[in-house]
Amino acid sequence: MKRAFATVLAAMAAWLLAVPAAALPTLPDLAVTPVDGKVVRGFDPPELDWLPGHRGVDFATVRGATVRSAAAGTVTFAGKVAGRGVVVVSHGSVRTTYEPVAAAVRVGRVVSVGTPIGTVEAGHTPCPAQACLHWGLKQGDAYLDPMTMLTAQLSDVRLLPAGSGLAAGRRIASRATPTPTAGSLPSGGGTLRYPVKGPITSPFGMRVDPLKHTWRLHSGTDFGAACGTPMVAAAAGTVRSVAYHPSYGNRLVMEHGMIAGARLTTAYNHATGYVVRPGQRVSAGQVIGHVGTTGDSTGCHLHFMVYANDRLANPMPYLGGG
Repeated sequence: MKRAFATVLAAMAAWLLAVPAAALPTLPDLAVTPVDGKVVRGFDPPELDWLPGHRGVDFATVRGATVRSAAAGTVTFAGKVAGRGVVVVSHGSVRTTYEPVAAAVRVGRVVSVGTPIGTVEAGHTPCPAQACLHWGLKQGDAYLDPMTMLTAQLSDVRLLPAGSGLAAGRRIASRATPTPTAGSLPSGGGTLRYPVKGPITSPFGMRVDPLKHTWRLHSGTDFGAACGTPMVAAAAGTVRSVAYHPSYGNRLVMEHGMIAGARLTTAYNHATGYVVRPGQRVSAGQVIGHVGTTGDSTGCHLHFMVYANDRLANPMPYLGGG
């Protein structure tokens, strides 16, 4: 009786913790950084809404630098808030915010990815440069990490003439992190656990996309597994985002800190759903969700991705750890 009651409680907990697809924010399929410059302060939301934290990302730049719309959408606000220039662009279920900005667009303007929307103004503090742009991402009243809009941007489509595929493939693949050498990984193999039990059905690298029939970089490793199969965290870390992406479907991104000399981030795509939430700390091997076939998918599988120092990497050299 006690075992049956415990089973029921466990099932209820999993149901309550699962993140349904309808609740996930839908991220734009294509996005760019809003300004030229490096990130000088990352997303660091507070545990509670009223506590201090950093609800966006700051880029170091110069006064007068062009600010671009990070994705296609419609301008819903362009004006002053507490004396500070702000532009807001809606992308459907989410919206991006840019400040301090001298707006060059009006409310109602439809913009494409990369469309100039204004110029950076001085006044954002603290800032280690001449000026800084604060870039935010929101779904309703919830703040999200805007950098998650950029983590899928290396899977560029390339329509190629006959005979040019190999050279173009090398150029695109060269943008990814070089394969780590044996000496840079612990003895005994990789540093990450396999995130699911199943055969490799498509490796990282250039291929003809089975849905779009175009030559493009396959940005991760596909593991074949039945829908509903548990997925586990490849290493201990913190969930950075859980969202819906038009191509990757239900997508979870996790940060792991420094591992084997690199700052590693992993992504788990096409899931039916997840049992962890943004900001949650998880242990290596902990169940984080279940295999699915959401987004651009031909069947049940996990599309597993690795980023080393924010650059896309081949997952396989990193896999094989305890």
